[in-house]
Amino acid sequence: MSRHYLDHASTSPARPEVVEAMLEWLTGTGGADPGRAHTEGRMARAAIEGAREQVAALLRVQPRQVIFTSGATESANAAVHGAAMARPGAAIVCPAVEHSCVRDASRRVAPTIEVGVDAHGRIDPDAFETALDRGGPTGVALAHCQWGNHEVATVQPVHEVLERCRRRQVLTHVDAAAAAGQVRLDLGNLGADLVSVSAHKLGGPKGMGALVVRRGLRLDPLIVGGEQERARRAGMENVPAIVGFGAAAEALGSDGCRRLNEEAAAARRRTGRVLGAAGAEGIVAYGDPVDRLPHIACLGVAGVEAEAVLLGLDQVGIAVHSGSACASESLAPSPVLEAMGADADRSLRVSVGWSSTDEDIEAFLVALPRVIRRLRSLRS
Repeated sequence: MSRHYLDHASTSPARPEVVEAMLEWLTGTGGADPGRAHTEGRMARAAIEGAREQVAALLRVQPRQVIFTSGATESANAAVHGAAMARPGAAIVCPAVEHSCVRDASRRVAPTIEVGVDAHGRIDPDAFETALDRGGPTGVALAHCQWGNHEVATVQPVHEVLERCRRRQVLTHVDAAAAAGQVRLDLGNLGADLVSVSAHKLGGPKGMGALVVRRGLRLDPLIVGGEQERARRAGMENVPAIVGFGAAAEALGSDGCRRLNEEAAAARRRTGRVLGAAGAEGIVAYGDPVDRLPHIACLGVAGVEAEAVLLGLDQVGIAVHSGSACASESLAPSPVLEAMGADADRSLRVSVGWSSTDEDIEAFLVALPRVIRRLRSLRS
């Protein structure tokens, strides 16, 4: 039985050019310490800085703004830690639909002001501005605004939100892990102070990401004990993974982002077909139907719990994700869908990536109604 992987928003397989680039640094003297003055160390340092330029070019920032981390989760935690240390006791503004790493990191270190969303999962800039005024005497240390939602794909009014934060001189963090490599980002002109991105979401290696820091901004690092990454993130650099991240960024960002644009167009067409299933078999679509990330489609299935649908699809060779508690590591249902007023126990997230094919989508569209009908017949 052939398999059809439609969970790229969780993680995407490494691209062939990424694997090829990493192999050289996983063997021989490729593992030398890039902080050493010998030839092997200098070669490793050159490889890191070359990858930094590649990632910076994709994100359209200066290379010195790119700080390599173990992933977007660490990047978000580092942003929260640095902002909280800079203004102890000040509040953090956090929309209800932010990723758990953003929400949990914020709640751990500061009073958190939550911003609600509409039925599409979108932030209202006016409501966000009101939240900024609720910081109290200590003010607001940091405001979060994701670029696009990781579960329902809705793109946020990030430029409007950041403009209102700048008027109040509030530090900002944008989680762009779901968007980077899926849509063109010009972070240099975005105006955010801190941006988190991940390598494995766009076909790079797992365990690698970056925190993009506004030029001139200095915050206390989350991880200390060394001078790596210009004293912004201590610890031995993961040279193979950094090189792999650079290779993925180069593949997407070269030739005017030609491949990124082609993959985004193909992804939008494929997830559009998935969203087109809404209306039949009690299926509804979640998230904004137009202003959305191209690679994610979220569906709700009435009358059948998503866990059973997910397992039924898996039995016929199709891998998708669900926001229900049973289908995740958490014991609680998706806070994103709850904030939208949607039923998280009946949601399916279908996400495509660089290796997806039209055959994957066709297999899903054929299997889904069959699985739903079979489950309903068992209930009756």
